[in-house]
Amino acid sequence: MSDASSNKRNLIVMIAVFVLPVIMAYLALKLDWFNKAATNRGELLQPVIEAAPLLSDSDTKWHLLYVIPAVCDLACENALYSVKQTYTATGKEADRVSTLFIYNENSAVSAVDKVREFNGSFLLQKPQENVNEVFKNVDLNAIFISDTLHNIVLRYPTTEDEQQAIMDSRDMLSDLKKLLKLSRIG
Repeated sequence: MSDASSNKRNLIVMIAVFVLPVIMAYLALKLDWFNKAATNRGELLQPVIEAAPLLSDSDTKWHLLYVIPAVCDLACENALYSVKQTYTATGKEADRVSTLFIYNENSAVSAVDKVREFNGSFLLQKPQENVNEVFKNVDLNAIFISDTLHNIVLRYPTTEDEQQAIMDSRDMLSDLKKLLKLSRIG
């Protein structure tokens, strides 16, 4: 009798050792007991925005993209600075990245003139209707990252707070470096 109960106890312990972790993992996933890993710091756009109508004139690189608004307020100034600094900070990977500034007839002339002074930046003049069509479900007060296939994948809101803009630039650079490291294209 002792051997039978001992064997039964060993079988139950063996089943518990192998089955209990599986059950706990299942419950952890279903009940959201932990924070899911997210390594990107910008807002991941799902679904991605297909920006080929706007970016077809540009080359197949990763793009830091900003649409210049009608009035360039402090948030706009910070965005221009952030894009420029992020591009500069890409260092040896700068040949795989380009900065694109989209403007139209309503865009602030002072901001367009300032962008013309940036090295490595490109201005694309596109009609407002095209911009509205591509960004129909997304707030334009942001800096975007697009991939080499002209899909906009990440969004970083603009801010009037200079310190927050600097922190957002760091986040943008971090995400961009990860994308460049994982991508062999562009």
